[in-house]
Amino acid sequence: MLGSAIAAAAVAASMTTAIVTTDHAVLRASPRDSAPQQAQLWQGELLEVRGERLDYLQVWDHATERGGYVKASQVRRTALAPQEAPQLLTVLRFLHDAPGAESLGIALAAAWLQAADAQTLRGASGAEALDALGTFAERLAQRASEGSATAQGKAALAGHLEVAAHYGVQFASYEQEGRVRICYDGEAFRGVLALPADPQQQARAVLALTQPECVDPALRPLQRHERNAWRAQVLERVDAAALPAYLRHRIALRRAAVWSTLAYENARFGEAAQPAAERAIAALASVPKGELAEEDQASYNDAAMRVNASRWAAVPASTPPAGAGPAIVTQAGAPGETCVLLVDGKHDAANPLARRCTYALVWPQSASLNREGNALALAVQPMDAWRELWLFRLRGRQWVIDVLPPATLQPQLGYAEFAGWVPGGRQMLLAREARGEGRYRRSNEVVALDSLVAAPAAAGLWQRWQDPKWKGMSVAVR
Repeated sequence: MLGSAIAAAAVAASMTTAIVTTDHAVLRASPRDSAPQQAQLWQGELLEVRGERLDYLQVWDHATERGGYVKASQVRRTALAPQEAPQLLTVLRFLHDAPGAESLGIALAAAWLQAADAQTLRGASGAEALDALGTFAERLAQRASEGSATAQGKAALAGHLEVAAHYGVQFASYEQEGRVRICYDGEAFRGVLALPADPQQQARAVLALTQPECVDPALRPLQRHERNAWRAQVLERVDAAALPAYLRHRIALRRAAVWSTLAYENARFGEAAQPAAERAIAALASVPKGELAEEDQASYNDAAMRVNASRWAAVPASTPPAGAGPAIVTQAGAPGETCVLLVDGKHDAANPLARRCTYALVWPQSASLNREGNALALAVQPMDAWRELWLFRLRGRQWVIDVLPPATLQPQLGYAEFAGWVPGGRQMLLAREARGEGRYRRSNEVVALDSLVAAPAAAGLWQRWQDPKWKGMSVAVR
């Protein structure tokens, strides 16, 4: 634990301990400004105080195993005693919302954990200190993910990460879209959930622990499913009604995203997917779009794409009426594979009009046949947050199958879905939304069935020929 980490770091202190409070502190060979520099010290570093000379402290740096002198004005001395705990907590409250002082905040939080008695650690003050510690670590991880444009900034960031590591704060790195994402392991936030924390502290902890960007991409499918089930469980522990609006909306958006992922995974594992999909839709619907903070707009769009990608799981499967023209049936293919067959009154599954197999999830209940009987749209979901549209179309006497993706991007977040048929059997309305490779795009299009050329749909055409069922169900209409 972090308290034991600081205790180990200060075990040799014979007088007091000092915490460096600035990045401009220097360990010098003697108590003079002109003395040779022994080492650059970063805010939050822990020093053992061994004496005083003039306005300098004689110290020993256990991290570098080097002694020297540091300006007394550049450190905060502490005996790590219980009577100092209230003062340390006061400083933590001040630093909680002070970006740039993360490594110092981590050091002071660790000092409080060492100084406070056992009863205080288990109470509301313990939850407050761990909330602050987790917040500092989370902000430091975000800074590390964003990087720094200057050499000086990179050096300071590396120093702050090293200081955090000395206190037992651990980070993991994951590559995403060609960039490295640094994630805090969340130990302090898990501690918050085990203590009598208030709803806002719980909400901050849960939001940090359930970030989709920080789910290890190397997890196997069953491990990932278990992880997502745990994410849903901890999100449900938060009393959203007791939160301010902006936090309540963030919790609802995270719930929507996680439950939509579980709907997809449940369907993958042959479990009931409808309850999870319904919870995802309800969570998203509880967020008034007009009341969102500007910084949450992207999260809202991402949650909506995830929910919409899995929304067909909320619709019970149905059997198409016999002899009603072209229809979809599915059958098992190779292990893990689903084969989609287009049949009619004259062509059964043994002799289908068209056939295509996939390892993606197929939603037969989404099938929509146009009035002319020469085109059929079907939702197919290869990933938890990526849904494509399969278009079956009659060309001459041959049925062909084409795949319309959400965007020509590396699959990440998005959907392409049927939105309506234009009478005449020559056009289809298509709604698309996607995010990936640093871009976000949302569009309403009209697709020519003969060439598959898509163009922005005119407002009048779109309004007139939208499918009523699509308009009533799709999250694209929001």
